[in-house]
Amino acid sequence: MTAVLSLLPLAFYLFWIRERDQWFILLFSSVLVINIGYYALSVSTGLGGALAANRVAYLGSVFLPTSMFMIILNATATSYQKWLPYTLLGISLLVFLVAASPGYLDLYYKEVTFEISHGVGTLNKVYGPLHPLYLLYLISYFAAMITVIVRVSLQKRVSSTAHSVILAISVFVNIGVWFIEQLIDIEFEFLSISYIISESFLLGIHMIMKENHRLKELVQTQTREQETVPEPSQPAESAEAPTEPDEGVDIAEHFTRGLATLTPKEKELFDAYVAGMSTKEILATFNIKENTLKFHNKNLYGKLGVSSRKQLLAVYKQLEEQ
Repeated sequence: MTAVLSLLPLAFYLFWIRERDQWFILLFSSVLVINIGYYALSVSTGLGGALAANRVAYLGSVFLPTSMFMIILNATATSYQKWLPYTLLGISLLVFLVAASPGYLDLYYKEVTFEISHGVGTLNKVYGPLHPLYLLYLISYFAAMITVIVRVSLQKRVSSTAHSVILAISVFVNIGVWFIEQLIDIEFEFLSISYIISESFLLGIHMIMKENHRLKELVQTQTREQETVPEPSQPAESAEAPTEPDEGVDIAEHFTRGLATLTPKEKELFDAYVAGMSTKEILATFNIKENTLKFHNKNLYGKLGVSSRKQLLAVYKQLEEQ
């Protein structure tokens, strides 16, 4: 049953998400493989089949944290070297080979026996000298993910506290379940369901990725633009004159109405301000000049009925708290 449920997120992602990411595909595939392995183990009738099913479950288990770590790096716009993904995949493969060695070598399990209890096949294991390698592998990923989340949160590169919470929960749910599995004898069915539930948090990360990518997409369009805007004497953030709100309409209501009229470029600039990006960061990220930024600010502030970025953020915060 859980194996079938694991197929649904993968099918949804492949058929409904247009801009697919290879790490999400690996993530959903890993959860599916894990649950297939668990199911195969539960219906095994002998030690050989049970060990093969155990290897299938480990195949998904070792690649799942790798895909999750790469998703978090991309979601938080954390830069990394091109060789990093290949190195991590190589390490994952080595860990899998060690975990898959029972039946051939006595390094991961010293002893392993098979029994059927209440109609369900299980493996009784005596851990070998290399079994802590898998624990070290998971703990290392756990620490790396938390480090990334804390760092981008302190640098305010995640646009809201809610996004940081989603990232943190997805880490604790996934890695926490794996870690508990190593310390406590938990039924496979519980773990299978936990893996499926945790994917909902990772779908939240996908939404963060789309938001961040939307900001970056402006770079390509801005590089082609050759706008000539007169040089104003006022600073970039104070030169704009907002339109006056309609009589009887307060600033907050005018602000809300204005949001619906923003062009895609103005919406991207608005998101950048809300995300806490400085003027220097915006100029560098969007690859635009200060005059171009002033031009967009004039239109943006005018539609929202504010006179500066400070007032924009103040009104936005007020609306968020309502």
